[in-house]
Amino acid sequence: MKIYQKSWQTLVPGQIEDVWEFFSNPENLQRITPKYMNFRILSDLKNDSMHPGMLIRYTVSPLANIPLNWVTEITAVKHHEYFVDEQRIGPYSLWHHKHHFRPQGIRC
Repeated sequence: MKIYQKSWQTLVPGQIEDVWEFFSNPENLQRITPKYMNFRILSDLKNDSMHPGMLIRYTVSPLANIPLNWVTEITAVKHHEYFVDEQRIGPYSLWHHKHHFRPQGIRC
């Protein structure tokens, strides 16, 4: 299996605590996903903070408006530093997605 890697950085103005609070809240996934993806969360995530073992079910329609079921699991969380989600059901052979957070000027 060929493995592809994609990497990008985004500068988000604000304090690390506030940025972490927003991006680590699974309820905000829909808000940050491009509208053309037709991303819809199916899991009940109310008042559930991100934690290892958390499963998130959703549908996404990236091509021809055909909905795909997708399930990801949060596999690692280090408060204010990173979290990792991995696909359990979905369109990819492998999906391992790391989200790193650091104050501007500090390198990983």
